[in-house]
Amino acid sequence: MQTNFTPDQLKNPRTAEAERILRRCVHCGFCTATCSTYVIVGDERDSPRGRIYLMKDMFEKGRAASPEVQHHVDRCLSCLSCMTTCPGGVDYMHLVDLARTHIEETGTRTWKDRAMRNMLAWTVPYPDRFTRAVKLAPLGKPFVPLMRQLGLKELAAMIELAPKSLPPAATYSGAGAAESKGEKRARVIMLAGCAQQVLRPDINDATIRLLARRGVDVVVSPGAGCCGALKHHMGKEAQAHEQVRANVDAWTKEIEKGGIDAIVINASGCGTTVKDYGHMLQGDAAYAEKAAKISELTLDISEFLTKYDLGPPVRWSSLRIAYHSACSLQHGQRVTDDPKALLKKAGYSVVDIAEGHICCGSAGTYNILQPELAQALRDRKVKNIRNAKPDLVAAGNIGCITQLATGMEIPIAHTVELLDWAYGGPVPRGLEALANFVSDVPKPKRVVEDYIRN
Repeated sequence: MQTNFTPDQLKNPRTAEAERILRRCVHCGFCTATCSTYVIVGDERDSPRGRIYLMKDMFEKGRAASPEVQHHVDRCLSCLSCMTTCPGGVDYMHLVDLARTHIEETGTRTWKDRAMRNMLAWTVPYPDRFTRAVKLAPLGKPFVPLMRQLGLKELAAMIELAPKSLPPAATYSGAGAAESKGEKRARVIMLAGCAQQVLRPDINDATIRLLARRGVDVVVSPGAGCCGALKHHMGKEAQAHEQVRANVDAWTKEIEKGGIDAIVINASGCGTTVKDYGHMLQGDAAYAEKAAKISELTLDISEFLTKYDLGPPVRWSSLRIAYHSACSLQHGQRVTDDPKALLKKAGYSVVDIAEGHICCGSAGTYNILQPELAQALRDRKVKNIRNAKPDLVAAGNIGCITQLATGMEIPIAHTVELLDWAYGGPVPRGLEALANFVSDVPKPKRVVEDYIRN
């Protein structure tokens, strides 16, 4: 793509990066076929190619974001399916991030939009605040129809997404180390997360149990918090980078003690962001090297487990699982086969979902800020799940789990919860009705040593 930036414009690091990305686009349009919003609305401006033209014009003219650009960039899920499809390697992820920052700094939003975005940024990344908000949400449910009539559709969507009640707190909560009792084979840092430890704390418990059985110690570092993704995708760059630096500081202290084999992430949306810390802080002389090290060490939990021998499962199952590949995992991190392979090794029957490259509509806070599109994508995904006729659904991201659970009767669990179940853990919450379809693998009465004489 030919660009028309002036030399003075290219002195700005953001503009220079945008120009490098734009020049790789050849207008081929392959991205339109796999864009989650384009397949719903059919508007070229809601495709990656269309948005690239809008962003290019905004950056080249160096002007404040227009309502048109803001509208269509806001409707982008950042599912990154376009990047998997693109033959030219256009770095759409970082281009749209640059656009969002520019929109946040120069655009004009209504008071309602600003209030909603600020409320989400102030609440969701902080577990204590988010817990209080979720507990208050049921009080607003009777007023959801009125909220919609008053044009407060985002607030209505947020209340409808909230669970009726919160599960018990995690067994392993707060900062500290979960030490395995047997042979020490590895030591990892785990990101506890923010929304996940409120909505489904069992995921962290299952991760720790699963790792501990095979001699992996798990550390949750004091001072580490939200990965920064939520604020980052709202264009609140300075606030997001503040959270990123806090995590880099906390994890660097632990790494410097020695003996850290990986930073494991069990929420793929967070994992995509943490793997990008090196890029996010590349211009920060004090943090660039440390952030790059963090990104280098970061693995999705499925990646770590694939490289690590879990041994044979202790339970066997006849359950048919539809695996939902979160966009942040398959497109953001290019991790596609590991979760399915792990589930199959654990004894489950795994089936793919049609249109697996299309987003479920969660996308962080997208299902709150863009509720109509999010619901259309959810319903499309649920239809494809039902067609697969599974007993349950597995996913590796809390956002997807929450989004899909609101639109279907089929139970859903995190991949790591199902693995923990197969390797000796409890029945995942919500799957109690399926417990009869899982049985213990019989233990032999005699072992090899009984047949061998020294």
